[in-house]
Amino acid sequence: MPRQLRMVRPDLKDLPDIDLPKGYNLRSYCKGDALHWANIITDSFGGKARTAQDTRREIIDRDVFDPNGLFFVTYNDIPVGTACSWRQSVHETQVGYVHMVGVLGEHTGKKLGRWVSLAVLHFFQDNGFICAMLDTDDFRFPAIKTYLNLGFLPVYVDNTQSERWENICIKMNIPSMSKRIEHLKESFPPELWEKVSQ
Repeated sequence: MPRQLRMVRPDLKDLPDIDLPKGYNLRSYCKGDALHWANIITDSFGGKARTAQDTRREIIDRDVFDPNGLFFVTYNDIPVGTACSWRQSVHETQVGYVHMVGVLGEHTGKKLGRWVSLAVLHFFQDNGFICAMLDTDDFRFPAIKTYLNLGFLPVYVDNTQSERWENICIKMNIPSMSKRIEHLKESFPPELWEKVSQ
């Protein structure tokens, strides 16, 4: 099975401000949010319905979890979107990982995925990280568009990804990014490139 697509924001400079639509607010994790996270992720990704216990196993009980870095967009004080700041290990201090971005279907079309992802990027910036990365799927065109607009670029992590990205560019009617991707590798410090391209 092919690996997910990897995208990298090469630095955390010049992040835009968060500008939520009227009626929506942003906050970090509070006790009792486990079921909210499970509901949002189930609605966004499909599959078997997640439970609060799944949230604890997948997120809260993991050693890299920081409650201040798990963000929720709320509507009428109810979480409707989420994204999590993550790290590949407890010792990682340079490369942040944007993890599990999801929005309830009834609230899509308001760029909530953008704002909650941006909250994670600001969190990384505030905590001294150098860059950020994430993984996504070929068919998630709205998400890919959001990430490109936030300054992320593709990174090839296996030999299928060049062709896959070319197909995505065609389907999304955007210019090929192959030259920008090559330049990105050349401009990255080798120790960071090793982390984002594994």
